[in-house]
Amino acid sequence: MKRICVFCGSSMGKGDRYKKAAEELADLFIKQNIGMIYGGANVGLMKVLADKLLAAGKEVIGIMPYHLINKYEVAHNGLEHFIEVETMSERKNKMAELADAFIALPGGFGTLDELSEVLTYNQLRICDKPLGFLNTKNYYDKLLAFIDHAVEEGFVRPEHRKNLIVSSDVNELLQKLKNYKPLETEKWIKDIKKESKD
Repeated sequence: MKRICVFCGSSMGKGDRYKKAAEELADLFIKQNIGMIYGGANVGLMKVLADKLLAAGKEVIGIMPYHLINKYEVAHNGLEHFIEVETMSERKNKMAELADAFIALPGGFGTLDELSEVLTYNQLRICDKPLGFLNTKNYYDKLLAFIDHAVEEGFVRPEHRKNLIVSSDVNELLQKLKNYKPLETEKWIKDIKKESKD
């Protein structure tokens, strides 16, 4: 993997563990010579990752809509590669185009939006690039419990739940990303068509 897109908070979160996890991921990228694509901000966990990779001379690509740059002034000015786009949708599309895989660290609504889009694209085979959840401090446990509930209620296919990549260990997570195999679309599409006729 040459480049991984990281979704994460523009906040630091409570306690030091989230920052430490971001630093561990940055160290792994440095060790394995992996470039990072991210939202382009100079705040929160985004800044932690970007600064560490930049200090090591690694590739960091930031992507941010014009209105965020101009209105909030949170763009990272130290990036050599910074892509300005019109909309949030264009930002996500550019991230998907440039990345070989995705990792979601803890974050808020923006992170949830980004990871949800990738999960949906993977389900529909619009994008076959893997997404991993770095589950620091069990941050994603309640989201995973919701997905389990959606499986139980018949709104998420069991095979899609099994295909989620989750770990609290950065090394294990990266290895799982490398081993990812996309699911066939045809079978579950046939299943939901059949269910709809019953």
